[in-house]
Amino acid sequence: MKFEKFFIPSGEAGAKLEVVAAKPQDEGPHPTIIFNHGSTGVGRNTAVFRRTIAPAIAANYFTERGWMVLFPQRRGRGKSGGAYGEGLACDGSGYSCDVDIAIAGFERAVEDMDAVVRHVRERSDVDQTRLAVGGVSRGGILSIAYAGMRPGTFQGAINFNGGWLGRACPSHELVNPTLFKRGASAGISTLWLHGSYDQYYRIGHCRGNFEKFRAAGGQGEFIAAPMGHALLFKPALWKAQLDRYMAGITIRPDP
Repeated sequence: MKFEKFFIPSGEAGAKLEVVAAKPQDEGPHPTIIFNHGSTGVGRNTAVFRRTIAPAIAANYFTERGWMVLFPQRRGRGKSGGAYGEGLACDGSGYSCDVDIAIAGFERAVEDMDAVVRHVRERSDVDQTRLAVGGVSRGGILSIAYAGMRPGTFQGAINFNGGWLGRACPSHELVNPTLFKRGASAGISTLWLHGSYDQYYRIGHCRGNFEKFRAAGGQGEFIAAPMGHALLFKPALWKAQLDRYMAGITIRPDP
């Protein structure tokens, strides 16, 4: 596996996005997954904003199976340019529970995803017939929703412990299912991997999000594992399920 770091244009003038790529050893073209990071916890520690997130556990899993992984850092995160504006309150108190502010922050993340997809479409080392999207926490809900907002782009979407607002905000009961339902029109099977003891999202809430997604026409499988919000870092709890899911999208479609 090889890592490389580079910058791509965002939709905002003068603000470039940092991307970390993990590549298999062969030359490709590779099936490719865009893997999205989550929030910064409470949203008050600006030092956390500047940490580049590219989990080795995800990089190793996908590259060992022949997939290239791109870890984009959205605006204001890692070494990306621009301000971090994904739903922070104006008074510096952290993430806002206001529905309009939270959803505006999500829309900003969608703009950055559009920039990443434009980059992916230009790469000669990407197998354009096998694209997937995935992520953790805010990155998980972003991945499911974005696949439906841009139907025909991805053959797979994977959600680890996804949600946009945690249970500290009463409005999470409205915001999270509203955003997840945006993914229902993707027309692909999705995989939802949730920790039964997640400290941010109760498992009943997560199941409810999935059922509302399904009721809106979404397709997928929901897996509950005996773990908290750090489920990604316990592959023994999800590897078999994800292996089965990935097997369904690694076969080239007939021309």
